[in-house]
Amino acid sequence: MSKFSSYNFKGQRALIRVDFNVPLNDKFEITDDTRIKATIPTIRKILNDGGSVILMSHLGRPKDGPTEKYSLKHLVVHLRKLLQGATILFAKDCIGEEAEQMAKDLQPGEILLLENLRFHKEEEQGNKDFAQKLAKLGDVYVNDAFGTAHRAHASTAIIADFFPADKKMFGLLMENEVASAEKVLHGSQKPFTAIIGGAKVSDKILIIENLLEKATDIIIGGGMAYTFEKAQGGNIGNSLCEEDKIETAKELLAKAEAKGVCIHLPSDSLIANKFSNDAETSTAPSNNIPNGWMGLDIGENACEQFHNVIMHSKTILWNGPMGVFEMEKFQHGTKSVAEAVAESTQKGAFSLVGGGDSVSAINQFGFAGKVSYISTGGGAMLEYFEGKTLPGIAAIQS
Repeated sequence: MSKFSSYNFKGQRALIRVDFNVPLNDKFEITDDTRIKATIPTIRKILNDGGSVILMSHLGRPKDGPTEKYSLKHLVVHLRKLLQGATILFAKDCIGEEAEQMAKDLQPGEILLLENLRFHKEEEQGNKDFAQKLAKLGDVYVNDAFGTAHRAHASTAIIADFFPADKKMFGLLMENEVASAEKVLHGSQKPFTAIIGGAKVSDKILIIENLLEKATDIIIGGGMAYTFEKAQGGNIGNSLCEEDKIETAKELLAKAEAKGVCIHLPSDSLIANKFSNDAETSTAPSNNIPNGWMGLDIGENACEQFHNVIMHSKTILWNGPMGVFEMEKFQHGTKSVAEAVAESTQKGAFSLVGGGDSVSAINQFGFAGKVSYISTGGGAMLEYFEGKTLPGIAAIQS
């Protein structure tokens, strides 16, 4: 049993770092509550034990202190709905006398939501005094914010210093995130396929390098595929290409060959004469795209090619789309990969999907319930798979 599950929170004030950095529309309504929903089991367990909960989070990137746009007060009504009428109080600041008094007066079963941590620049600076002021509010520290685990901020890493070892722990979400990532990185059944997409090679160099030690197959899609095509001497027309990364792409291909890892580039592409949903489209081999045209999605043959690789996999990691899936015309490739990942999972593969765009795609196309695990942390997951130590995790494990 995990440390969190076996801990009895009766009479304790649990200070939880959550990741409530959710998108809001111009009426301050939440447009995607995935991150909030993911922390509900952690909150419920503490309340059911007879403890009280103090929630702290950031929202957006406020530049100059408190702003209406980034206030966490906009989340209170939705939080009440998700927690079925639980008493939720709101503190107008995350530190100071009022927050301290409200935390002190908190009764078992009650929740206190603190105002945006990033209204204080000390949060991102990892300021020790600020972390200590936050630590005063609770008896136990619970980190359930995997999405910010790669940041050495006051509330994610520094604050843990102010709690004894038995009073700091991961929440259920964080435990699941770490366990799923560990399963893929260190306990993966072969064949292990990593599907890496997105626009830029530069964003994914480290993850590809680290995965060359683990994966049997690496599928490369999205804009970054064309840098690899050009590195092999292909004609890519006006497709996206990072000229300064062509040598890097050559090195990665050579390393993969030396290690016996199969790199799969899309055999064909859906090409367009401009970057627009109303562009003229055609198909071409990915290494022979005519001038004036650009690849904006993988083609039908590539969909089938990737489907076959995915269906033979026992472990699947997916990070990044296959094309410009935000435009309807160029979403077929990403959708077909989502279908293949779901189908392979039904057949017994373990699949982990992470990174903002892949998660959006899997939700958008209705496959969220058909994969093994969806990570809530984009940057954090990427850094974990790059082999880096995440400060938010190290602070609890040390």
